[in-house]
Amino acid sequence: MINNVVLVGRMTRDADLRYTPSNVAVATFTLAVNRPFKSQNGEREADFVNVVIWRQPAENLANWAKKGALIGITGRIQTRNYENQQGQRVYVTEVVADNFQMLESRAVREGNAGGSSFGGNSFGSAPAASQSMSEPAMPDFSRNDSPFGATSPMDISDDDLPF
Repeated sequence: MINNVVLVGRMTRDADLRYTPSNVAVATFTLAVNRPFKSQNGEREADFVNVVIWRQPAENLANWAKKGALIGITGRIQTRNYENQQGQRVYVTEVVADNFQMLESRAVREGNAGGSSFGGNSFGSAPAASQSMSEPAMPDFSRNDSPFGATSPMDISDDDLPF
C-alpha cells in the first residue's frame, strides 16, 4: 500500500504549537494549495488542507514558518473520528506531515525587492537554530555570498571542460 502526500502551498495562519501531556510537540495549521485549473468564471480556486506535524519538525515549523509562508510538505493522509460534546460522531481527514521545506525567504514573501530566494532549505529534522529574537531571521544565501566562504568549492578552468 502507498499513502504518500506532497503539497506546496501557503500557510493560512501561524501554526498552533501545543504539547501533549508527555511533552511531545505537535503543530497544526492549514495549507492553501492552488488547484491546477481555473473555475468557469476564470478564477483560481484553492483547497485548504489541514496539516499536523509532530516533534522537532513541529517546533521548527512554529519558529520559522508564519502566515503566508510558501512551504512544501511531505507526509501521509490520515482519517480519524471522535464523538463531540453533542454525542455526534465526527470524521476528520488530515495530512500528517513528516517534514517541511521553506520555499521562499521572509523578505520575498513580504515583497522586499532586496531579498533573495531562500532556495528550499529543509527544516523537517534539523535542530532548531538558536533564537535571540522573537522571530528568527532567515539565512541570506544571495548570489554574492558563497556558503563556502571566499574560496570556490571547485577550481576548474574552462580549458578543462569537455564542452
